[in-house]
Amino acid sequence: MLKATLRSFLAHKGRLLLSALAVVLSVAFVAGSLIFSDTVTRTFDRLFASTAADVTVEPKDDLNSNVPSGAVQTVPATLAGRVARVDGVASAHADVSVENITVVDRDHKSVGPTTGAPTIATDWYVTHRSPVKLTSGHAPQGAGQAMLDADTADKKHVKIGDTLTVMAQPGSFDVEIVGIATFTTTNPGAALVFLDPAVAATELLGSAGKATSISVDAAPGVSDAVLKDRVSAALGSGPYDVKTADEQAKSSAASLGGFLDVIKYVMLGFAGIAVLVGVFLIVNTFSMLIAQRTRELGLLRALGADRRQVRRSVLTEAVLLGLVGSTLGLAAGIGLAAGLIKLMSAFGMNLKTTEMVVGWGTPVAAYVVGVGVTFVAAYLPARRAATVSPMAALADADIAGVGRPLKVRAIVGAVVGALGAAALLGCVTASKTASAASFLGLGVVLTLIATVIAGPLLVRPVIRVLGGAFPALFGPVGRMSQRNALRNPRRTGATAAALMVGLALVGGMSVASASMSKSFDEQIDRTLGADFVIQNANFTPFSQEVTDAVRATDGVGLVVRQRFAPLAVRLPDGKRVETTASGYGDRLDDVAHVTYAQGDSAAALADGAIGMDVDFAKDHGVKLGSVLPVEFPGDRTTSLKVGALTDQDASEGFGMEGGLFLGMGTVEKYVPDGQDSALYVNAAPGTGPEQLRPRLEKTLDAYPQVQVRDQADYKKLVHDQIAVLLYLVYALLGLAIVIAVLGVVNTLALSVVERTREIGLLRAIGLGRRQLRRMIRLESVVIAVFGAVLGLALGLVWGVCIQQVLALQGMKALAVPWGTIVAVVIGSAVVGVVAALLPALRASRMNVLAAIAHE
Repeated sequence: MLKATLRSFLAHKGRLLLSALAVVLSVAFVAGSLIFSDTVTRTFDRLFASTAADVTVEPKDDLNSNVPSGAVQTVPATLAGRVARVDGVASAHADVSVENITVVDRDHKSVGPTTGAPTIATDWYVTHRSPVKLTSGHAPQGAGQAMLDADTADKKHVKIGDTLTVMAQPGSFDVEIVGIATFTTTNPGAALVFLDPAVAATELLGSAGKATSISVDAAPGVSDAVLKDRVSAALGSGPYDVKTADEQAKSSAASLGGFLDVIKYVMLGFAGIAVLVGVFLIVNTFSMLIAQRTRELGLLRALGADRRQVRRSVLTEAVLLGLVGSTLGLAAGIGLAAGLIKLMSAFGMNLKTTEMVVGWGTPVAAYVVGVGVTFVAAYLPARRAATVSPMAALADADIAGVGRPLKVRAIVGAVVGALGAAALLGCVTASKTASAASFLGLGVVLTLIATVIAGPLLVRPVIRVLGGAFPALFGPVGRMSQRNALRNPRRTGATAAALMVGLALVGGMSVASASMSKSFDEQIDRTLGADFVIQNANFTPFSQEVTDAVRATDGVGLVVRQRFAPLAVRLPDGKRVETTASGYGDRLDDVAHVTYAQGDSAAALADGAIGMDVDFAKDHGVKLGSVLPVEFPGDRTTSLKVGALTDQDASEGFGMEGGLFLGMGTVEKYVPDGQDSALYVNAAPGTGPEQLRPRLEKTLDAYPQVQVRDQADYKKLVHDQIAVLLYLVYALLGLAIVIAVLGVVNTLALSVVERTREIGLLRAIGLGRRQLRRMIRLESVVIAVFGAVLGLALGLVWGVCIQQVLALQGMKALAVPWGTIVAVVIGSAVVGVVAALLPALRASRMNVLAAIAHE
């Protein structure tokens, strides 16, 4: 049986090739994502471990916030002296390092990275851990001098002697580039500006008495852990975090982890789509191969092979296919990872393919996915093969299920579909986002399974409609193509299912994205009352001089400032909620339309007051007039009185959780070093917005990081952000289509082999080669459009349900992108034509007499 299995596998290797490609794609994305993430993790682990001090003292980060306030957390520079006196300390240095500053050249063009990596200004302090070394020029000496890293200097064409402007929190200052420093380790993609240590704190932090951290070197024979304990004891219970080199490296790596997770999960999403669509392809391939080998399997049974041996033989072929596909997929995954590393290098993250990490888990995962997918996909066809009796096989009985009733599928599909519909109904009627999302996920899975199971039941009614015009348009060729698609509903359903999965995904996400865009458009129209909003391109805060420059612009009337403040509020129900509040200047109502359940803007923005969302207040027992203890960064605490409760949609609310907002005076008192994150600007009387805009843009030429936006700009910004998600979905669709095309090609190719004698007879009675090719193309088109119709119908239902979940977050508008849907249907027909090219060409080249004699 083993010899027979191997011979059968080698005899059908051409027919199995397309199925192997699906396995290769699945494994390649899994392996590539693991190799890439392992390589980046290992590279940065080495970087962080080699550059971290033995012990580091940092300001304690009590309040985590994803929204920057612009305030730089600091420690007293004199702390270095205290730490230096601790037993076991060889040296201690007060570090100054500030991220997300802006550096521009004489033409007001940014010198920072364009990839989202930060621009960091730091003091030039050379140790054996320094990630850079001076390669040209000299170190900065005094105010007005700086060094730049070589990668940034090369990309931005900056030379020694050039003058740059550094925009820091205290204000802007000019520096002359007097030296270039080159990375000796991996360049994480950031731009580095180095200043003289004697002036760095004054220019970057506004005071020579401040530092961002203290680096501590251990004396010989003193371990990092022991030194940490001694330093911690010396500092007492002050607002400081003390970390060893290992802890600091892990902390830095954790901050990078989110970026890596995004890439890993995106690639695993591609792998998941490839696996899901590939399953349909493999099931179809093995089902058809077994149907064509009915006589062969029957002879094996007649010669003494039992059912278990037949089943084992088919599964062995699947395992062999999985092994071959996994091996090729692993090699392709290594190539994919190398390509990603090159791509990261192009964006400024200088990774090396020579340091690629292939951990033991990667090949294990590759072979588990590849072999597992093929084994599972071939199991049902293998069981079906084992049920063939020797006599039925010798009589050429068809085991492909052409004539078998579909009652079981109908019952199972109806039950699963009903459960899926109930879950989606629960999603639509749920009042909480979490429960609605859970119902949605369950409903999507169940309705997808139900459609796959019941797909063959829909073949005859739907394809009779889709191909109804074929006889009239193409005559007998059109009628035969329609009947060929109807001949085996199971095969047609399985072939179309591969395309259906991808199109259901794109249909659902298209409705969701269109609904989000429409909802945000309506909300921007409803809430934004200012003529213009001044913001950084990446929404980070900007310095006070930007605000002053905007105020001084001719034609500017009202300017309302906005800042963010991380805080923790203790609520009457005993909970402590960490969130971010928005701080606003006076006359908020002149630039924004706020709906209040109780109170008003004046009460919420008054000194000692705070406003919040009415639903958040109800959930936690807060009432108008409640006094709440509030904690701000730096151990600053106070009590604030609830002056107003807003009744905004969730997506229109202020700040983050709770929709907390307060007056600018309160924010400046408790977050004194913060910066403005936005300016809401109205034109002065007698000046129109169309006149003011060019003046504002001219004023902000010197600040390229800051942009002027009106309502239309905000809408475009939102649309562009949503489009990024949609492009990812389209990429997933593209992968699904590639595999679905392989499936259609495979089905048609095997179908041509199965119908060799029939095709020969048709040719003998006068069917021309061109007519034969047209017949196969039309069959392919109707199968592809059938898959598109099922997928888009399912996707539209999913999209409406997704919109209902979004409605709970305030995005209540529903939009269906009919243009996209029509384009997808037309594209599916094109896919069908493309998929049929090779099978149709092969069929038309058959020798007529040899085809008639084929058994």
